[in-house]
Amino acid sequence: MSDEAIGEVVIRGITTSGRPFRPSDWADRLASIVSHVGRDNRLHYSPDVQPVTRAGVRCVVIDRGLAERDTRIFKFLLDFARENDLEVVDGRKAQR
Repeated sequence: MSDEAIGEVVIRGITTSGRPFRPSDWADRLASIVSHVGRDNRLHYSPDVQPVTRAGVRCVVIDRGLAERDTRIFKFLLDFARENDLEVVDGRKAQR
């Protein structure tokens, strides 16, 4: 795995002009594209794509390794952020 594939990318629910992105459940909806319904009939998010709240802002955290494991999904997620003018920032770095 390359150094670029270590850590996280975070799509923040704030546009580059500083406005909150709507609808308010956008992060859950976006993360659900790579989720599945478990035996308990509940939605289970992929460990690669997680909806979270950070500093009061809804976000989607993407494992950078997804870029190598599933290029199409990774590109789709980043294209969504770009097309909707959302902030994309580096997340936590993985320990080596």
